[in-house]
Amino acid sequence: MTSSLRSHGDRKSPSSPDQQTQQPQPSRHRDAFFDNAKFLAIALVGIGHSWGQILNGNPTVEALYRVLYTFHMPAFIIISGYFSRSFDASPRRVKRLITGVVVPYVVFETAYALHRRFSEDPGNDISLLDPTYLLWFLCALFVWRLTTPIWQTLRWPLPVSLVIAALASVTPTIGNDLNMQRVLQFLPCFVLGLLLRPEHFQLVRRRSVRILSVPVVAAALAIAWWSMPRMQTDWFYRNASVEDMGAPWWSGPIVTLALFGCSVVLTACFFSWVPGRRMWFTTLGAGTIYGYLLHGFLSKEATFSGWFHNAWWDTPLGGIVLTALAATVITLLCTKPVQRVMRYVVEPKMDWAFKRDAGDSARSREKRAREANGTAASGSKAPDAAGPKDAPDASGTPATPTTPNGSGDKVSV
Repeated sequence: MTSSLRSHGDRKSPSSPDQQTQQPQPSRHRDAFFDNAKFLAIALVGIGHSWGQILNGNPTVEALYRVLYTFHMPAFIIISGYFSRSFDASPRRVKRLITGVVVPYVVFETAYALHRRFSEDPGNDISLLDPTYLLWFLCALFVWRLTTPIWQTLRWPLPVSLVIAALASVTPTIGNDLNMQRVLQFLPCFVLGLLLRPEHFQLVRRRSVRILSVPVVAAALAIAWWSMPRMQTDWFYRNASVEDMGAPWWSGPIVTLALFGCSVVLTACFFSWVPGRRMWFTTLGAGTIYGYLLHGFLSKEATFSGWFHNAWWDTPLGGIVLTALAATVITLLCTKPVQRVMRYVVEPKMDWAFKRDAGDSARSREKRAREANGTAASGSKAPDAAGPKDAPDASGTPATPTTPNGSGDKVSV
């Protein structure tokens, strides 16, 4: 993608024998585009949650809210699918799935339930089968990643996932356990992410797409305004069947396909405006899971305390201040200090809970052997030939490349 380094193989000057026999490893760095996209998407999630508290009697905010809810979670999910392409159910991947998804879900579901018990409802129960607020995404990500090998095996994975989503919309008996309606209705977005390749993101980042996105978003706002008296906002949450919303059964598949199409178009518009170079917020993209999980406490506490009932928030200035406040809170929660403090519950290592993978053991032995051979070889060279462990080799490539972005090991939110 945009951060990849060009090879030096097109140089006309001859290489020395040492350089010919030495095969340098390619340098792999985090792609700034994806970190930027993740941060901007999580900022929009926080803004959307704040807008949801001031919808009544505020048609402008509601129109913006509907457009936002058409694409902000699909954008997240598409990126998550793209980052899950290498998930193969190996012990190392399963370990990361447990420590990065299951454990945070259990911890934060318990914490959110206790928070509500102390702040609003003393009789609120703790239930791991009924995700609180924004924790449905962790349940969905767990199911989606476990099924990744299935989608990568099917010949037509996207049409199959769309059929499943359409059937879910007309099946009220699915129930609320693990918020399976959302899991199934958002499934096509995850499968789409699995199918995407770097060149697809390059395609939507062209200048022509960026220009075209302006009238597309304007049209989306007009349609959202038109839909307000004609369509329930609950359609955009995708957490209920059409029967639960009092709509005819045939509207479920139609709206499911229509929302998916609109989500893809608006997500492409969103990606077209995401910068590909490093920005001041690029490093925050690696900590979006922290902002996602933590900002809900502040949002819920403000709701429980009646903070949003102040009529000033319904004024234009109040809406602008609330938007800026939500974006600021999300930004602060994605910073390194917050990550250092909360890492033990958001991304715990938990090596004590897992068997040692035989493959990891073999790789460790090979690494030690290579290091020993390298040390022995360096001892026979001149002192000035030795360099630091991570120094670039003859081709300018670092000897120890960083983990490639999109490896599927880390939760992408």
